[in-house]
Amino acid sequence: MEIRDLLKADLMIFDLKADDKMGAINEIAKNFHDKGYVESKEEFKKGLVERESQGSTALGESVAIPHTKNKTVKEPAVLFARKIGGLDYEALDGEPTEIFFAIGAPAGENNLHVETLAELSKMIMKDGFIADLKKAENPEDVYKVIGKYSEPKTEETKEVVSKEPTNDIKLLAVTACPNGIAHTYMAQEALEKAAAKAGVSIKVETNGSDGTKNKLTAREIEEADAIIVTADKKVETNRFDGKKVIQRPVSDGIRKSDELVKKAIEGDAKIFHAEEREQDSDEDKEGQSFWQKIYGDLMNGISHMLPFVIGGGILMAISFLVERFAGDSSLAFTFLNGLGSDAFSFLIPILAGFIAMSIGDRPALMPGMVAGLMASRGAGFIGGLIGGFLAGFVVNLLKKSFRNLPKSIEGLKPMLIYPVFGLLLVGALMYFIVDPIFTGINTVINNWLMSLSGANMLLLGAILAGMMAIDMGGPINKAAYAFAIGAFTDTGIGTFMAAVMVGGMVPPIAIAIATTFFKDKFTEDQRKTTITNYILGLSFITEGAIPFAAAEPGKVIPASVIGSVIAGAIVGGFNVSAPAPHGGVFVLPAMSSLSQALIFIGAVLVGAIVGGLIYGFIKKKD
Repeated sequence: MEIRDLLKADLMIFDLKADDKMGAINEIAKNFHDKGYVESKEEFKKGLVERESQGSTALGESVAIPHTKNKTVKEPAVLFARKIGGLDYEALDGEPTEIFFAIGAPAGENNLHVETLAELSKMIMKDGFIADLKKAENPEDVYKVIGKYSEPKTEETKEVVSKEPTNDIKLLAVTACPNGIAHTYMAQEALEKAAAKAGVSIKVETNGSDGTKNKLTAREIEEADAIIVTADKKVETNRFDGKKVIQRPVSDGIRKSDELVKKAIEGDAKIFHAEEREQDSDEDKEGQSFWQKIYGDLMNGISHMLPFVIGGGILMAISFLVERFAGDSSLAFTFLNGLGSDAFSFLIPILAGFIAMSIGDRPALMPGMVAGLMASRGAGFIGGLIGGFLAGFVVNLLKKSFRNLPKSIEGLKPMLIYPVFGLLLVGALMYFIVDPIFTGINTVINNWLMSLSGANMLLLGAILAGMMAIDMGGPINKAAYAFAIGAFTDTGIGTFMAAVMVGGMVPPIAIAIATTFFKDKFTEDQRKTTITNYILGLSFITEGAIPFAAAEPGKVIPASVIGSVIAGAIVGGFNVSAPAPHGGVFVLPAMSSLSQALIFIGAVLVGAIVGGLIYGFIKKKD
């Protein structure tokens, strides 16, 4: 379907009234609803807000393309809007945003919205497109501009598009951005345009959310003089072994395309070696701080560890319930407890292995897992973290050390050098340094944790629970969860796990309570989430609160944190222990006593009621 067909005249807004980002989103959603293209304004607005939380859709050049694929959309449509003078929409270039193309796509459609985004993104890169749109006074003017620039060879763009290569230089490029939509295709358009101006041929592979398009073939790679990779996420680069490769962020592909093409033509690029990871380059992950990289590596380990935590932990909890009725010699207890324990034994090795893999790629996985296994025997969770990072850095060091081996023995690296030397060096560091030091530190920490009681346990429980509600899945939330998991695996103490669990359960239940008792302050669509939020909260799934927190962070987050802090203080003060690291109310039957289970659920209810009442009272009617 053409953009002209999706662009609806009755949706166009030539004088947007909003003065900020949320106001613009609200006005756009209202217009979609008022004109009958969506069933629910709030559901559509929530979809736009959720997309913005992944990264601003303001692409720079005065343009934003907010979009959502949503079940409330009746038919696909594109809204054109203009804000005279612009507004702050958190654009890539920091400049005000004046032109908006908002896309609404039904939940069932495949890649229609992605294709529309791709086409619009390419138009944005064409000279004169934005300037012409700013002059548009009515829908007919907008349609004329779209028609003019959607044609591959208008008089204005003919020179650039149709210019034949003037030499035999062959360039290739790969573009990719984290969301795989707009910037991916803007970089493609910019690089193609720069190559055409320079009189060279180029083929650009796009790694978008709709899959890989224009995939480079082995023959094209072999014949290429240079390859430009503009990507903000990992793309397949091992195929470029031995070729001249320029690696830059996707923003450089958009804004510095002429410079990149010039460098490629002049051969001003390093020879790429397949075993080297992109992050070995000084140009890789440009714009990321040291701590952002460390956090990303840590999250890679934790995300791979979680299935073992949840599956193994809950099976162990069920086994304790079975033990209560059938005894510890029953087949059911032996099977469930053994299976859960086996899964749990992988926690630290998996954590360390995937931290290492995030840093040093596949060669670092094995030494990282072995480091984690060694840590699980003494140095514990902290030792496993250190071992994972050590393994990644050691393997990267080996890659650099053996970079210049003769081609004839290149194959020895992944099959012999990295496994043997990597394991030997990492094992030695763990055995002689990390293990002795962190076993002692771990013992001190464990003894301290075991000694906590009364006010100290109450305070720590409150802090951990509050951290779970501050960013609902972000780095603070993950730090609290990692601490509780470490204490659970190293000492068996479940009190911190219980505090973390109630801290994550309170926010969605608090919102459900608010929508139950303050109905007149919420829209019909918000009230429809009530039952869902009760269920999610009781299951220790905090995600139900995120749409509300994104829409009203100044009200939802403080209310949630206060409720979670109260709940965490209660379980900490009464020394309630969770028998598993996940599960919410489903672990209650496996708790050591009925009183523990009642205090746990009571803490959740008290915290959620307080949080819900606070949110309900401070919220204004929509």
